[in-house]
Amino acid sequence: MNKVFLDYNSTTPVSKEVLEAMLPYFSEKFGNPSSLHSFGQEALHAVDKARLQVAKLLGAKVDEIIFTGSGTESNNLAISGIARLNMYKPVHPLKLPPSISPNSENDSSRSKDMLVYKNHIITSSVEHSSVYDLCKQLEEEGFDVTYLPVDKHGRISIKDLEDSITDKTVLISVTLANNETGTIQNIKEISRIATEKYIPTHTDAVQAVGKMPVSVEELGVDLLSFSGHKIYGPKGVGALFVARGLNLLPLLYGGGQENRKRSGTENVPGIVGLGKACEIAENNLDKNIENMRSMRDRLERGILSNISFAKVNGVSAERVPNTTNISFPGMESDTLLIRLDFEGIAISAGSACGAASKSASRTLTAMGLSSKELYSSVRFSVGKYTTNEEIDHVIKAVTKVCLKRKR
Repeated sequence: MNKVFLDYNSTTPVSKEVLEAMLPYFSEKFGNPSSLHSFGQEALHAVDKARLQVAKLLGAKVDEIIFTGSGTESNNLAISGIARLNMYKPVHPLKLPPSISPNSENDSSRSKDMLVYKNHIITSSVEHSSVYDLCKQLEEEGFDVTYLPVDKHGRISIKDLEDSITDKTVLISVTLANNETGTIQNIKEISRIATEKYIPTHTDAVQAVGKMPVSVEELGVDLLSFSGHKIYGPKGVGALFVARGLNLLPLLYGGGQENRKRSGTENVPGIVGLGKACEIAENNLDKNIENMRSMRDRLERGILSNISFAKVNGVSAERVPNTTNISFPGMESDTLLIRLDFEGIAISAGSACGAASKSASRTLTAMGLSSKELYSSVRFSVGKYTTNEEIDHVIKAVTKVCLKRKR
C-alpha cells in the first residue's frame, strides 16, 4: 500500500538535516546551558546559535526570542503574561457621585472600589483552542473577552475590531493563519490600529511560519507564537517573539532562564532542532511555497472536477498555500477519514488538538456552514515532500469513496 500523508498541519516529519543537528546534544554535548564550565558553555553556544536562527527567520532581534515547550505554551505565555500582569492596573479612577460626601471617612475605600481596570481582551471566534480555551478561563477569572465574528470566508471585520476597543483593552490576539481553513487575517492592519491605541498585539503564527513570509517588523506585532514540529523540527519545543521592552508575567518560576520569562533547564536538542528547521525554512521558503501551492491547487481542481457536490470552504480568502478545507455533503467526515485511511491516506477533520471532540468545528460554525456541510468537511494539508503522484492517488481515492457513497 502506498501511504500518503496530507495532514501536515497536525505535524511534520523531522527533516534529516534537523535530526543530524540534534543528535550530538543527546549524548556527547549534554551540558546544562546554565553551567559555567565548558560543557555548559558548549550547550549555551548551541542555544544562542538557535536563537539567532529563529530571529533571522522572523526578522526579530536575538534577545526578543523566548524558547518554550510548544506553540500552546507560547500562546499561553503571551496572552496570560500580558493579561495577568495588567489586570490590577487602573485605567482611571471614576469621579465620586455628588451623593457621597468628600469628607466621608470611607472616601478612600469607595474610590478604590470604583477604579476601572484594564481587563479587556479582543480575540476572534476562530482561534486555536490554546487561545480560545485560555480566553474562556480568563473570563472565569474576571476578564472581559470579545470574540470577533468572521464572514463566510473566515475573515474578521476590521471595523468590528475597531468598534470593540475600549479604554480597558489590554491585548488583541488574532491568529495569522487558521489551522483548519488556512485563512490569513490582516494582522498588519490590526497591529496598526492597536499601536495607535497603545495596545499590545499578539498573533498565533503556528500555521503560518514556513508557509508564508513572516516578519514581525512588517506585521507590527508585539508577540508572535510558533512551534517546531510544524516546520519539520522536533515536537516539544516552540518559540515566542516578545518585542523588546514588553513585560510579561511568567507562567513558570525557578531559575530565571529565557530572560526570566520561562524558567526551567532548556531543551537543548529540541532548541537546536528548532533553530536548524528555521534556517532551512528561511533558505527554501519561496521554493516550498511554490510547491505547496501547486500541490494544493492540483488537489482542489481534481476533486472539484470529479465530485460536483464538493465545496472548498473559505476559497475566496487569502490562504496559506498548503491548506484546503472541503465539504462533501452527504458524506460524514469521520467515514471519509476512515475509508481514506484504508487507502493509506492520512487527512483530518480539523485541528489535531480537537480530534477527540465530536462537536462541530467552531471555525466552520462561525463561517456559517450548514449542518450538512459542517459534518462532511475535512482538511487536506500538503507539505514540502508532497508529490504530483501522491495528489493524483488521493484524488482517485476520494472520488471513489464519495461517488460510491452517493450511489
